[in-house]
Amino acid sequence: MHEMALCEGIIGIVEEEARKRAFAKVNVVCLEIGALSHVAPEALKFCFEAVAARTIARGARLEIVETPGTAWCMDCSRSVEIRQRYEPCPSCGGYHLQVTGGEEMRVRELEVD
Repeated sequence: MHEMALCEGIIGIVEEEARKRAFAKVNVVCLEIGALSHVAPEALKFCFEAVAARTIARGARLEIVETPGTAWCMDCSRSVEIRQRYEPCPSCGGYHLQVTGGEEMRVRELEVD
Protein backbone atom coordinates (compact mmCIF):
# COMPACT_ATOMS: atom_id res chain seq x y z
CA MET A 1 0.00 0.00 0.00
CA HIS A 2 1.88 3.09 -1.19
CA GLU A 3 -0.56 5.38 0.65
CA MET A 4 1.35 4.68 3.89
CA ALA A 5 4.56 5.99 2.32
CA LEU A 6 2.69 8.99 0.93
CA CYS A 7 1.37 9.79 4.40
CA GLU A 8 4.87 9.60 5.84
CA GLY A 9 5.90 12.16 3.22
CA ILE A 10 2.95 14.40 4.09
CA ILE A 11 3.87 14.28 7.78
CA GLY A 12 7.44 15.15 6.85
CA ILE A 13 6.19 18.25 5.01
CA VAL A 14 3.97 19.21 7.96
CA GLU A 15 6.81 18.83 10.46
CA GLU A 16 9.19 20.85 8.27
CA GLU A 17 6.62 23.67 8.08
CA ALA A 18 6.17 23.50 11.87
CA ARG A 19 9.91 24.02 12.31
CA LYS A 20 9.98 26.91 9.83
CA ARG A 21 6.87 28.69 11.10
CA ALA A 22 6.92 27.69 14.78
CA PHE A 23 3.44 26.25 15.23
CA ALA A 24 2.66 23.62 17.83
CA LYS A 25 -0.43 21.80 16.56
CA VAL A 26 -2.00 20.92 13.23
CA ASN A 27 -5.80 20.77 13.13
CA VAL A 28 -6.45 20.27 9.42
CA VAL A 29 -4.31 19.09 6.52
CA CYS A 30 -5.85 19.86 3.14
CA LEU A 31 -4.51 17.92 0.15
CA GLU A 32 -5.10 18.28 -3.56
CA ILE A 33 -5.15 14.92 -5.30
CA GLY A 34 -5.42 14.59 -9.06
CA ALA A 35 -7.83 12.08 -10.58
CA LEU A 36 -4.93 10.47 -12.46
CA SER A 37 -2.54 10.27 -9.49
CA HIS A 38 -3.26 6.62 -8.60
CA VAL A 39 -3.96 7.57 -4.98
CA ALA A 40 -6.94 6.01 -3.20
CA PRO A 41 -8.42 8.80 -1.01
CA GLU A 42 -10.07 6.42 1.49
CA ALA A 43 -6.85 4.42 1.94
CA LEU A 44 -4.94 7.69 2.35
CA LYS A 45 -7.32 8.83 5.12
CA PHE A 46 -6.92 5.52 6.94
CA CYS A 47 -3.13 5.62 6.70
CA PHE A 48 -2.94 9.29 7.65
CA GLU A 49 -4.57 8.64 11.00
CA ALA A 50 -2.08 5.87 11.79
CA VAL A 51 1.01 7.80 10.66
CA ALA A 52 -0.02 11.07 12.35
CA ALA A 53 -0.76 9.41 15.71
CA ARG A 54 2.60 10.25 17.32
CA THR A 55 3.30 13.54 15.56
CA ILE A 56 2.35 17.20 15.62
CA ALA A 57 -0.61 16.23 13.39
CA ARG A 58 -2.14 13.81 15.93
CA GLY A 59 -5.92 14.10 15.70
CA ALA A 60 -5.76 16.37 12.64
CA ARG A 61 -8.54 16.11 10.07
CA LEU A 62 -7.46 15.22 6.56
CA GLU A 63 -9.41 17.05 3.85
CA ILE A 64 -9.03 15.94 0.28
CA VAL A 65 -9.83 18.10 -2.73
CA GLU A 66 -9.93 15.97 -5.86
CA THR A 67 -8.86 17.71 -9.06
CA PRO A 68 -9.86 16.47 -12.52
CA GLY A 69 -7.60 14.88 -15.04
CA THR A 70 -6.96 17.05 -18.08
CA ALA A 71 -5.42 16.36 -21.46
CA TRP A 72 -4.66 18.03 -24.76
CA CYS A 73 -6.32 16.29 -27.68
CA MET A 74 -3.99 16.31 -30.66
CA ASP A 75 -6.86 15.35 -32.99
CA CYS A 76 -9.25 18.21 -32.23
CA SER A 77 -6.75 20.66 -30.63
CA ARG A 78 -8.75 21.08 -27.44
CA SER A 79 -8.04 20.84 -23.75
CA VAL A 80 -10.42 18.25 -22.29
CA GLU A 81 -11.26 16.73 -18.93
CA ILE A 82 -10.68 13.00 -18.55
CA ARG A 83 -11.48 10.55 -15.75
CA GLN A 84 -8.77 8.01 -16.53
CA ARG A 85 -5.88 7.40 -18.88
CA TYR A 86 -6.45 5.79 -22.27
CA GLU A 87 -10.05 6.86 -22.61
CA PRO A 88 -11.10 8.65 -25.78
CA CYS A 89 -11.43 12.39 -26.11
CA PRO A 90 -14.89 13.41 -24.91
CA SER A 91 -15.11 15.95 -27.75
CA CYS A 92 -14.04 14.02 -30.84
CA GLY A 93 -13.56 10.41 -29.73
CA GLY A 94 -9.88 10.38 -30.70
CA TYR A 95 -7.21 8.63 -28.66
CA HIS A 96 -4.28 11.00 -29.24
CA LEU A 97 -4.34 12.63 -25.81
CA GLN A 98 -1.43 14.16 -23.92
CA VAL A 99 -2.09 14.34 -20.17
CA THR A 100 -1.65 17.91 -18.90
CA GLY A 101 -3.01 17.72 -15.36
CA GLY A 102 -4.48 15.58 -12.66
CA GLU A 103 -1.37 13.54 -11.79
CA GLU A 104 -0.34 15.69 -8.84
CA MET A 105 -0.72 15.38 -5.11
CA ARG A 106 0.21 18.33 -2.93
CA VAL A 107 -0.38 19.82 0.48
CA ARG A 108 -2.73 22.68 -0.31
CA GLU A 109 -3.03 24.24 3.14
CA LEU A 110 -2.65 23.62 6.86
CA GLU A 111 -4.86 24.86 9.68
CA VAL A 112 -2.65 25.21 12.74
CA ASP A 113 -2.48 26.55 16.30
